[in-house]
Amino acid sequence: MCRNIKVLANFEPPATEDEVRAAALQFVRKISGTTRPSRANEEAFERAVDEITESARRLIESMETKAAPRDRDEEARKARERSARRFA
Repeated sequence: MCRNIKVLANFEPPATEDEVRAAALQFVRKISGTTRPSRANEEAFERAVDEITESARRLIESMETKAAPRDRDEEARKARERSARRFA
């Protein structure tokens, strides 16, 4: 799993289209083994990002949970604390 792909489900406010697309892009980069495709593969690369973005959005919107939505600011604070402990 890419470390840069973040959990996007069950947040208030919901994940933005940019966040979903960024996760899809990281996924495609990981499985393709490249951050920038060659010109010959650019169309296939972008099509994959578009398709995964669409699939991810459908998944996020269709998931049901009984847990309370996570707060973005609180999760960001926790991440900063983990990072500070890790790199202290």
